[in-house]
Amino acid sequence: MELFEVMGKRCSVRKYLAKPVEEQKLKKILEAVNEAPSAGNLQAYKIYVVRENMVKRMLSEAAFGQSFIEFAPAVLVFCALPEESAKKYGERGANLYSIQDATIAASYAQLATTALGLASCWVGAFNEGKVKEILKIEKELPVAIIPIGYAAEKPEKPKRKKLDELIYFMDN
Repeated sequence: MELFEVMGKRCSVRKYLAKPVEEQKLKKILEAVNEAPSAGNLQAYKIYVVRENMVKRMLSEAAFGQSFIEFAPAVLVFCALPEESAKKYGERGANLYSIQDATIAASYAQLATTALGLASCWVGAFNEGKVKEILKIEKELPVAIIPIGYAAEKPEKPKRKKLDELIYFMDN
């Protein structure tokens, strides 16, 4: 798919077929993520690939009962590494750049997922402490949970704001 077609087709899917995501597609998604820009090229993030049913169920519960997470064949959990970014950029690196790195990586994953004929949904509503406990992590900061799989629904495209509500030109 062409980039603008991919961006136009990407939507939040919350129902997935029971069909597993092929290893080569998962690898392509993760390779695409590795191309994402990051502050100072530090790539101050980690990605946890979750396919174990019990762990997906626990993530679903940590995400305030968003049960579709449990039923996706694969779930990617993007975590920022604040300490790693802070080594080069101090407090701003810890509090912003590492989070930006993780969210840009997650965005690349979503676009790659769509380009490969798969579906995803960005999940940002979750109990951070519970996710850290589930993944057995301490220093990483969970930023986004992205379930991926083959869509079992075709959601309507939500209405978007008009560009003039979002864009402000600072020309003369």
